[in-house]
Amino acid sequence: MRILLIEDDPMIGKALLRGLSDQGMNVDWVRNGAEGSAALACAEHALALLDIGLPEMSGIDVLRAARAAGALVPILVITACDSLDDRIAGLDLGADDYIVKPFELRELLARMRAVLRRHNGQAQSLIASGEITLDLVTHEARYRGAEHILSAREFALMHAFMQRPGAILSRAQIEQRIYGWGEEVESNAVDFLIHEIRKKFDKDIIRNVRGAGWMVVKSEA
Repeated sequence: MRILLIEDDPMIGKALLRGLSDQGMNVDWVRNGAEGSAALACAEHALALLDIGLPEMSGIDVLRAARAAGALVPILVITACDSLDDRIAGLDLGADDYIVKPFELRELLARMRAVLRRHNGQAQSLIASGEITLDLVTHEARYRGAEHILSAREFALMHAFMQRPGAILSRAQIEQRIYGWGEEVESNAVDFLIHEIRKKFDKDIIRNVRGAGWMVVKSEA
């Protein structure tokens, strides 16, 4: 899962980069509001962490511009501002949640999961489609009686599919969702991940659509 981090404090940024990476996330880190606004416009990320006190363009202005432009990416505001007016302003402008510094990484991760669940219309940390179940907390997947804890890359791939079951994802779309900026991607990386997941479960867990890409089956109504 790709996360956009918009944070100018190098100490906080490095700590979040390390902590989120340890959780198997790919983090694209920008350090000012102008770069953050441009990154949000690319619509490449599953979730954005947005500081308020940014140089060049405030976090509030970044948030306002993103929502005015129709950006749908979930945005979790991280800030040292603890006043009620600040929290209300951020939420009214379209923030999905708000966490005040200093905070524990565990709380941030829980809030991120909650934001993603709401964004995807889920009430719990289990997402399911057809015979597939994916646990967003433990990274465990279940399919046709088999249960395995996925590696970080495998989880990122399955999460991308499970966010849009029934939709065909091309190789480029998959790479965009699971690899960060500047990260070298081998030509067969996606094929290898799909092969490893099929080996753990069954070849039908991920369906190939010739000439178009891959998909997981959507639950019948």
